Amino acid sequence: MLSRSLKFKAPLPWTRLCYSDRRCMAHVADIAEIPTDDDKPFKVPIAEESYETYNLEAPPYTLETTKRQLKQLYHDMFMIRRMELAADKLYKEGKVRGFCHLSIGQEAVAVGVEHGISRDDKLITAYRSHGTTLMRGATVKSILGELLGRQDGISHGKGGSIHMFRENFFGGNGIVGSHVPVGAGIAFAQQYNNRDSVTVSIFGDGAANQGQVHEAYNLAKLWELPIIFCCENNKYGMGTSVQRSSAMTDFYKRGQYIPGMRINGMDVLAVLAAMRYGKAFVQAGNGPLLYEYQTYRYAGHSVSDPGTTYRSRDEIQAERHNDPISVLKDQLTKWGVISEEDAKATEKEVRSKVDREAEEADHMPAPEPRLDVLFQDIYVPGSEPLQRRGRTVDETYY
Repeated sequence: MLSRSLKFKAPLPWTRLCYSDRRCMAHVADIAEIPTDDDKPFKVPIAEESYETYNLEAPPYTLETTKRQLKQLYHDMFMIRRMELAADKLYKEGKVRGFCHLSIGQEAVAVGVEHGISRDDKLITAYRSHGTTLMRGATVKSILGELLGRQDGISHGKGGSIHMFRENFFGGNGIVGSHVPVGAGIAFAQQYNNRDSVTVSIFGDGAANQGQVHEAYNLAKLWELPIIFCCENNKYGMGTSVQRSSAMTDFYKRGQYIPGMRINGMDVLAVLAAMRYGKAFVQAGNGPLLYEYQTYRYAGHSVSDPGTTYRSRDEIQAERHNDPISVLKDQLTKWGVISEEDAKATEKEVRSKVDREAEEADHMPAPEPRLDVLFQDIYVPGSEPLQRRGRTVDETYY
């Protein structure tokens, strides 16, 4: 049971759409002056097995949305899938250097989370962040350009796969678990400045055992910070299963004094409904939440990992029966939201767009070998020191 009564109104029947490639629509109501059938409230069921709760009431098992948003969910997940496949191709062609962590199979988490919050809310995540970056409003071209180390990449080619940033999006962070207390700090700033927004802090099951994660839980609850901690449990930390690394695999209960919920992270509708519910809960002053999204990555930990030495091909194939994109497509055709022809048209459009932007990214210029480029984005313009120390004590740049 909840320690206090929930005093919040249900959010609007639609949530803010994103989108990276569709003119950053602010709300469904803004799409057309005259509402169409696609913009009318449309209720869909959420399976009862989608949620397990800890000291928390479950969200409603009916999600009020619109047909337009449902179509956008399908579009966004398919866009992430094609972008990740393009990144994989560029890596295997030897054009992407360093690490490259793909989220193929985990698209429902990135898409459902973004559709359940607004652009005023803050989001911070770990290194498997291409899809999250896209949903925060980046373009396919800027993300792939970053992987290729190009000047017009989202971090000017300096961050690679791991460090991508945008307004109200604080990365993409490479040190396991290190960004979770940073997320608590962002939530503290929101509370201090009396903002009505919330922070979403996403981390993996491999980070769940880090001490700093539990320190962040403690302070977040002590100060009742407006934050939703989200453990994206894809069942493997690198090549180690959660059963071999964690004495307790109910990650949504790890907050102890923080209410928690385990969510089917392969169902974008369940993710969306849970995030919408959680945001309202936190905004009502009830303090933090701890979510666990159970999902699965079809690829390896990184592109250099085949992903088959520590798990069987049969296991991967079995998980593909729950593919979030296929599941949503089946639901939308069943409910008459889209037809097979509509789905094929969307897929064709997305493939064409991703292929075009991948080609454009591949032809982006590399950063010029100049000192001002080297120090770009290090200092706020106008605050640069007169001299900068180099790699050794003898080197000084003026």
